[in-house]
Amino acid sequence: MSKRIDINNLNVYYGSFLAVEDVSLAIEPKSVTAFIGPSGCGKSTFIRTLNRMHEVIPGARVEGEVLMDGVDLYGSDVDPVTVRRHVGMVFQRPNPFPTMSISENVLAGVKLNNKRISRSDADDLVESSLRGANLWAEVKDRLDKPGSSLSGGQQQRLCIARAIAIKPDVLLMDEPCSALDPISTLAIEDLIQDLKEQYTIVIVTHNMQQAARVSDRTAFFNIAGTGKPGKLIEMNDTPTMFSTPVEKATEDYISGRFG
Repeated sequence: MSKRIDINNLNVYYGSFLAVEDVSLAIEPKSVTAFIGPSGCGKSTFIRTLNRMHEVIPGARVEGEVLMDGVDLYGSDVDPVTVRRHVGMVFQRPNPFPTMSISENVLAGVKLNNKRISRSDADDLVESSLRGANLWAEVKDRLDKPGSSLSGGQQQRLCIARAIAIKPDVLLMDEPCSALDPISTLAIEDLIQDLKEQYTIVIVTHNMQQAARVSDRTAFFNIAGTGKPGKLIEMNDTPTMFSTPVEKATEDYISGRFG
């Protein structure tokens, strides 16, 4: 299930604008890697290159390599839709499909991929995915109710259930708790710890405490100024990054002196 990702000399563009410059890093399987840094430094842009969501934007492109277990996701013979099947994504705001029931939301990605699935298999997948997202106990008696009837924290866990229903290898989370209250945030953080036993997880977060709590490794991105590209400043295991970072900019950001 879980895969290693190696990024080599990645440059990310919007048209002629270089948004993220020359990033090389490794993301270990069955671990949580956090991307931190000030707003506008390219963290969300960068995470979207890992499942080829970036190129959905007209004029957007990348140069460099993103290797998953040695296979270049940007190879000429690689289908972006297949990449997104292996690399699931959870966004900043919970986005269940409002006209769909809770169970239909879980199955949406599977049906989108034209997978034929029997009723009993569908029921099993809904249950296992909701259990995987720690949501089953709360919704099992109302699976036919709209996904939008859930609280914000429950909706985000429903989106996680939808992402894991397609059985990805990697789970990307772009600030998954920024719209949530502290109790819902804690539930998502606990869930991330459970999920890393099966998946490679990458999370973008503005919350330093969250990065320290949930991640095994942390990468700090920064930007020299407006209109300049985001860059990877340093990356290390999380305790080291938060106690003895190498770069002064990292220390200043983590300690709250800027950003």
